[in-house]
Amino acid sequence: MSYHKKPSLTVDIFIYDDKNNFILIKRKNDPYKDCWAFPGGFVEYGETVENAARREAKEETSIDVELTKLVGVYSDPDRDPRGHTVTVVFLAKGNFDDRKADDDAKDIDIFSFEDLKNIDLAFDHGEIIKDIYKLVNN
Repeated sequence: MSYHKKPSLTVDIFIYDDKNNFILIKRKNDPYKDCWAFPGGFVEYGETVENAARREAKEETSIDVELTKLVGVYSDPDRDPRGHTVTVVFLAKGNFDDRKADDDAKDIDIFSFEDLKNIDLAFDHGEIIKDIYKLVNN
């Protein structure tokens, strides 16, 4: 039997409110330690991407989310320095008052699209946010 390399599957969650504010977490670990990112992580074997998104959002932000829309799939083999990862990105709603950084998140905060001019985002989240901006402003 021959084996071949396969990409890892991840999810990212863009948790937003009715005023186009959204939550980012500050990463506790490498890669991109201390950089801002969407909550997210690896899909576990036997888990749907939707359940993984809800689980990762809860683990990193303490927020129970309702997934509202699929943003897209991002698969550039160089998007993660740990190896080829494919991410499925969701829009989600949740109660910002419940937010608390936990698990792989060192900090958590609320941002607007205007705030992004002053911060660097981890991975390819800067590119993804451009797609989300178009999606939520059309």
